[in-house]
Order: sequence, then structure tokens, then C-alpha cells
Amino acid sequence: MSASASQPPAPTASATDPCVHCGFCLPTCASYRVLGTEMDSPRGRIHALKAIAAGELTLDATVASHFDSCLGCFACVTACPSGVRYDQLIEATRPQLNAPELRSPAQRALRRLLFALLPYPQRLRALLAPLRAYAGTPLQGLARRSGLTRLFGPQLEAMERLLPPLAPEAFSDSFPLVVPAQGSKRARVGLLLGCVQRLFDPQVNAAAVAVLSANGVEVVIPPQQGCCGAVTHHQGELPQTRQLATAVIDSFAAVVGPGRPAGDAPLDAVLVAASGCGHTLKHYDAILAADPAWAERGSAFASQVLDVHQFLQGLGLSEAFSAQLAPLSHADGTAATAERPLAVAYHDACHMLHGQGISAEPRSLLRRIPHLLLREASEAGVCCGSAGIYNLVQPDEAAELGRIKAADLSGTGAALVASANIGCTLQIRRHLEEGGHPQPVLHPLQLLERSWRAGGGQG
Repeated sequence: MSASASQPPAPTASATDPCVHCGFCLPTCASYRVLGTEMDSPRGRIHALKAIAAGELTLDATVASHFDSCLGCFACVTACPSGVRYDQLIEATRPQLNAPELRSPAQRALRRLLFALLPYPQRLRALLAPLRAYAGTPLQGLARRSGLTRLFGPQLEAMERLLPPLAPEAFSDSFPLVVPAQGSKRARVGLLLGCVQRLFDPQVNAAAVAVLSANGVEVVIPPQQGCCGAVTHHQGELPQTRQLATAVIDSFAAVVGPGRPAGDAPLDAVLVAASGCGHTLKHYDAILAADPAWAERGSAFASQVLDVHQFLQGLGLSEAFSAQLAPLSHADGTAATAERPLAVAYHDACHMLHGQGISAEPRSLLRRIPHLLLREASEAGVCCGSAGIYNLVQPDEAAELGRIKAADLSGTGAALVASANIGCTLQIRRHLEEGGHPQPVLHPLQLLERSWRAGGGQG
């Protein structure tokens, strides 16, 4: 990457001008919700940016901490009546916060550790392999009940609290390069597996492949694909994000095209089943715009990216697939009926709802499942506290938001929760469990796959 692409310009005063400080953003702001201070709200941060631009305020460690408290959930963008693009403001500010003097040595060390591990599946697998005998076992429960995990410190304790049982399939990517379409081929797509999702919830990708194939979609899965860069992108680590982004583009180019192993036919779309990844993939044009060698390729790739719900809703479920959708079972094993439907609470992930404007598509797909009743949370637009690595670097604030979200979702009375983002899923599972609520958390595609298999679908 060229040196000129390493840092974006700091946000200018003109970018903050549309803000009239009306306060409509405050009720939607997750950090303001738990901290209650003006400087930890979008309005307060915009005021700070104006003061910095005017030379009235210095971006020191104290001021930076108020920007670090932002989850980047973009709920304020949806709520703003003046059209302030706070998402662009915070994205331009994030890289400035990575100056060494703005965080403590411990904070910098934790971030270096996370950015050296989370975007690299093979490194994560090596780290997690010894924990297979611990995660999801009585030993893990004992360690938590005894208070032993609190001795690790709040950040490491937060990591342990999110650690799910580790399935055998998490430690290898067993998909073939090309999964053929069942029946008549209706489309040909690429699938990004994600880094955290393929380790901590590999059943989601398996469900995505099964549902796509059953709907007549040929799926290409590049074996060398890595992280899309979402983890680093959301934290303003631009050089690493660009390295990860170009590697993803190269991994698809290496297998699709004339003379390539996955065939000459172009892809109709590149799909992703994790909304945080989707948000970053759709911004490859902006992420790579400053580098002449990659700008055109980044824009072309971003134009192909769709969330898997967007794609399936646009394509339409096939007649054969729809005919095999059957009611799901209640916890007691009985099938849902019109008189006793299965209630599901749908969770809106922030980077899907506010970042990509996707809300109707996953709900529409879930409603295709017979006798499934969707229930809405009362504060669907408020962040759950996951927000990339936020629940690891700001564990106290994230835990409070997790408790609020878990109480909201459980208050719907639904038997289970549907979540389309791996970070949200881990966060919500943790706080539902800690709050004594038994609802499982599944991806919408997992529910579609289960319904299809219940009706006799195979593949």
C-alpha cells in the first residue's frame, strides 16, 4: 500500500455544521444510555470536534476517551433529523485516536493482541485448540461460579465470558471450492466465511451454504480467504484493514475467472452472513480509494457485496425449497401450529439496521417458516454492546448494554432469538444466560435450514 493511503484527513468543521444540537440522537445513543454524560453522546462529540477544529480544545487522552466510549452503532445517524453523517465523522476520527499518547500502555497492548489474533483464523485456532476441553464444559461453569475468572482482570474476564463451546468443525474449513446448486441453477455467488464466525459459530456458514444450494444457487468458497477487515476497520486501523481487504479481493480473484479452478463464469454477488463484515465489505471502495493500484478493484468488489438476506429476498425462495418448509418445534418437542406458533424475537444488529439499512429482508424470510410468530423488542434500534471489540475494551459499559438488551428480548416472551451478526449473538447469549433466561440465539438462516430439513430437505 502507498504511504499516502495510511491516514485519512481529520474531520473538518464543515462536516459538523448540519448538527443543530437538537438532542434527538440522545435516546438512541448506547454510550449516553449507560454513561449519561454529554461528552459521551453524539452531540457532545460533535461539539468537541468543532472545538478541536477551532483550536479551542486539544485532542488529549481525556478527550479521546469520550470518543473511545462510542460504539460506532450509527443509531444516531438513523435518528438525526438534520442528516448529520456522524458515521463518517467517527470513522475519520478513529485513526487519530490511535496515537500512542492517547491510550495507556495496557490499553495499547490489549488492542495489539486483539488485532494480531482476531483477523487471523489460523492463529485463533492455535490459541483456542487447548481450550476445547474447557469451553462449554462443567469446568468452565465452575470457574465462573467460583469467581476465578475475575482474577484475570475485566478485559480477559469479558473474553472468557463470551467463549462458547468449540465445535470440531471450527478448527478446519471443510467446504469444497464449489458447492453445486440443487436443481436448476438460478445464480452463482461467492461466500465470505468471516474470521470470528467460522470459529465461534461455524453452523451459521453451514446453514448459509445449505439454504443457498437448496435454492438453486451455486456457491464458490475461496479456500485462502481471510478476515474482511471489519475488526480493524471499526477501530480506525487503516493500514491493517487495507492489507486484509486486498487479501480478500485476491482470494476471490485467484479462484474465479478465465482458467481459474472455480470456473470462468463471473459471480452474481459476493455474500456474507455476518452484518459487521457486510458493512465493511460494502465500503471497500472508500477503504481502498486512496491507493491507485487498488481503488478500481476495491470499488468493483464492493459493488458485488450483498448481505445474504438481501440476496435471498431479491432472488426469491425457490418453489421447491418453499414447499419443504415445515413448522419448527417448541422446546417440548411438539411442532408449532397455528394455535400455538413458535415465537421468535428478531434482533437488529446495528451494522445491518443503521449501517446498511437492512430490516425487512430477514423478517420477511423468517415469516416464510410456517407458524413462526415474530415478536419485536421495544428498543430494537439500541446497540447490544458488542460493537466489534467494544465489549472487550470497554467491558463495563458493554455489560450494562448487554443486560438491557437481554432483558428487552426476553421480555418479548419469545422462545428464541434470531440474530444475524456473530458479535451480537455471542453478547446476547452471554447476557441471556447470566440473566437466567433460557432462550437460544440462532441465525435466521439456521432457522430456515431447520425448517427446510424438517420438511424433508437434504443436501
